[in-house]
Amino acid sequence: AREQSPSALPEVSPPAPPPPAVEDTLVELDFFQESFPSEKKSGEFLLEFDNEEILHVDWEKKQNGALANIALMKNNMEVLMKRSNHTRALNVAPSAIVYPENAVELGDPNVLICFVVSEGVEETDFYPSVDNTFCKFSYLPFVPQQEDIYICQVEHWGTPEGKMEKIWLSKVPSPIPETMKNVLGALGLAFDILSIISGTIIFFKAMRINGHRGLL
Repeated sequence: AREQSPSALPEVSPPAPPPPAVEDTLVELDFFQESFPSEKKSGEFLLEFDNEEILHVDWEKKQNGALANIALMKNNMEVLMKRSNHTRALNVAPSAIVYPENAVELGDPNVLICFVVSEGVEETDFYPSVDNTFCKFSYLPFVPQQEDIYICQVEHWGTPEGKMEKIWLSKVPSPIPETMKNVLGALGLAFDILSIISGTIIFFKAMRINGHRGLL
């Protein structure tokens, strides 16, 4: 009879060691873009340590120190544009949120905040997000009045009609009814009385214990 040798077992590689724990993170961001057909240029150089900004250079302000990094990004972008024959990238529709900075009180000055760009308002620089996208805030000082309507309009190639709108209505939170105020006030008073009673009982109990200890 012919003997068959047992088949060799496959070698099992040892499991990969776990990645080292990250204690601190340092992020360097180099950003440059050019809008067409307006040819408006914008760029930034940003350093973050544990999500805290430690250095920021803006292209338009022409600050020294990191303009060389932005110029390098500009050159790289122009090279890539030539290689792609100026083919546009896939446009993704942005998202927009409109909200007041403070609680709305009719007749009181407030600030309405919108995510992207609009004329006549104060804008921030581009801020990086955790998913490698960018966001921008726009601020509009205003005094809310009853039935006011504000519209944040965002123009972007990624939207079906070239723009999107977010509507914000001036609404004041409904006041708490007097009955609810009275109930809350009564509950608060009852809680205070119970606290005083329990505190007094604990105080007398402590005095009694101290008195027994003195007799010993």
